[in-house]
Order: sequence, then structure tokens, then C-alpha cells
Amino acid sequence: MNRHNNFEKAPHTVAVIGGGPSGLMAAEILSQAAIHVDIYDAMPSMGRKFLMAGKGGLNITHNEPFDDFLSRYGAHRTALEPLLRDFSPDDLREWIHDLGIGTFVGTSGRVFPASMKAAPLLRAWLHRLRESGVHFHVRHRWRGFDSSDTLHFDTPTGEHQTSPAAVVLAMGGASWPQLGSDGAWLPLLAQRNIPITPLRPANCGFDVAWSTYFCEHFSGAPLKSVVATFGAVHTLGECIISAHGLEGGLIYTLSAALRDEIEAKGHATLHLDLLPDWSEDRVRNEVRHPRGSRSLSSHLQSRLGLKGVKANLLREVLQDAQMHNPALLAQTIKALPVKLIAPRPLSEAISTAGGVKFEALDRNLMLQQMPGVFCAGEMLDWEAPTGGYLLTTCFSSGRAAAKGVLDWLQHPRKAHGL
Repeated sequence: MNRHNNFEKAPHTVAVIGGGPSGLMAAEILSQAAIHVDIYDAMPSMGRKFLMAGKGGLNITHNEPFDDFLSRYGAHRTALEPLLRDFSPDDLREWIHDLGIGTFVGTSGRVFPASMKAAPLLRAWLHRLRESGVHFHVRHRWRGFDSSDTLHFDTPTGEHQTSPAAVVLAMGGASWPQLGSDGAWLPLLAQRNIPITPLRPANCGFDVAWSTYFCEHFSGAPLKSVVATFGAVHTLGECIISAHGLEGGLIYTLSAALRDEIEAKGHATLHLDLLPDWSEDRVRNEVRHPRGSRSLSSHLQSRLGLKGVKANLLREVLQDAQMHNPALLAQTIKALPVKLIAPRPLSEAISTAGGVKFEALDRNLMLQQMPGVFCAGEMLDWEAPTGGYLLTTCFSSGRAAAKGVLDWLQHPRKAHGL
């Protein structure tokens, strides 16, 4: 792309496509440098997924030691570390405080706004952006570049075209498409031969072949105080029984490894410890305790406190005869195998893995095949667990892309190698 020509035509105009945290942060950095910013979003308002993410409490970042924080990104750490060092979780908290929004650290180390909600933060942020001169264009759906590098948008009043000096693409992945992240950018970049890793669900639930009885009686039931084990990872928490299988925070923590196992082998077996505070010997002794005329169900409830969803989970994996085998029953209580057969669809996932490969970008997040076009946020090929890691990286990558734009505007012919 010949972005130098566009730079001469519109030296102070940058288009940001996508009104989520990455795009809004890019717009802020650019506007602070006296750049005219037009931000476009296909939805009727900005930050819709951001608002939904904060509906139950906006987990903005995490307060753990920085090296531990970086470790959550697994194989993507190397690519993301420079972005996160430049705009760290502590920097993000200071930025939020500068908006007039207080934060606090929860017992798990997760950081939340004082109100727990996303709406006050987003309102304050949009107000500051408007005050700095950022122009918002809603209901503008990007349709790609033409042969002269002009941007084309569909709008309620017809087609809109513009030729900015540079472009920041921040359109998210493909989870929660009803909120705007629908992955419609994929074919638009693929036709330009941009290397892209296929999108996959991340932080997602999984399908389990529950019995009809179990589905009818326990769909929606919380499964609390269990330890989930997959491979060498053991995680304490809770999850939800769904009509399809399992979902919730405990499952999301392990979802990347579970998803990869299913892709490789066709299924993954997760083990649940239903009584994590009890040793297997203690469980075995209680199971073997004489129960007299009581039923096994009554015995498990009185001696081990197992009832409801946990007791019926046992019957999902053990036959009646096996339920009366004390050693096998105790072993299953401590390591109940749940066969996961598929991740839930991409549209149901909290986030997505995959996207524009980092090899396609220079160190400033500019597409090497399309000089002057930068990518940020969930469009990039990375993933992270829930816990504030997703949002922190969206903010930091938006900031990094904007700083790359500023460098590009000063040196439009300069290439930035990795």
C-alpha cells in the first residue's frame, strides 16, 4: 500500500476501526498528539462488548507480580511482553484513576472499578475523547480497501469513503457477534494475503453427553468447591452444569488446553475432585462405614455431605454395581472423569484465539504488507485466561498501535523490522 501518498493528502487524519477498548485507547493516544481521529464502529454505540463484560463486575486487570502476570499468556508472552511493559497493569490502574474512577483489588488479586461496573468508566472515557476532538461514527460497517487504498463503509445513509493517513484496525475477534465482534474483517484481510491463524473459541464451555435425566434436573446448577485437574494443572473453583455440558470460570481457566486436546484426540477427559478438603483415605473410610438400612444416597449425604448435583454426577459415570464398590466409589469422588467432546461454538465464547499473526506485523504492530495499517486487540493472534488479562492486553495493544502510527506519520517510508 502506498500510504505515503495518503499521508501527503491528509497528514493529520487517522481512521480507527472498532470502538472497543483497543480502538478507544488508540484514539486517545492519537488525539493527545493533535492528530485528527475518526473512529468507526458498526454498532449503534461504542464499547458494547466492554459493557457486557462488566455486567457482572468489570475485571479490568490483575494485581499479581508482573512476571506471574506475563506467564498467563503462555506461548504468546514473547510477542506481548513489550506491549505490557510499556503499559502495565499498574499503568492501567493509574489511567483509570485519572478518569476519576477508583479501583480496588479483590481477594483473588483481580482489580475492579470501585462501582464494579463498566458504564461509568466508559462514559467518562468517551466524554474525555469527545473533549479532545475525537469524531465518532456509529453504524459504519467497514467493507475494506479499494485498489487506491480508500476505506469503504456501509452506513444507514449510503456508502462512506475516506483516505486517511493511517488506519488502526481494532475490530475484535468473533465471540459475542451480536455485540459487534463478528470476525467480518477476516476475508477482507485474507484477500490481501495477510497471514492469519484461524479463530477458535477461548475461555469457553464444553459439550458433555449428559443423560437426559441429568440434563432435565441439573441444567443450570452450580458445582461449587471442586478441584478440576487436567494434566499437571489443578484448579480450585466452581463451574456450572449446562444443558450442553460444563461452563464457568473453573472451566475457562483450563479451556485452552482442553480445546487443544480435543482438536488433537477428539475428546478430553477432565477430572473433578468433589471433596477437595478430604483425603481419599477418609472418603474411602466413610464410604465403607456400615449404613444399615439406609440407601446409598442417604449414606453419601449423611457421611460425606454429597447430595444433589454432586451425588448425581457420580451416577453419570458409575453404573449401579460400581456405586457399591467402596474403593471405586471413593476414587471417583476424588477424581470423577468427565469426557468433554467439543468446545462450545465460537459465538458463545468469552474470547477468541487466533487472528493476525505477529509475523505479519512489525514491532509497532503495523502490517508489513500494508504499510500504514496497524492492528490491535483481539484481532491479533493471542489468547489469555479471564482474570483481567484480556482487557489489559487490549488496552496496551491499542496504545502500542497508536504509538506506531505516530512514528509512521513522522517516517512514512520507514520499515520497522521485528
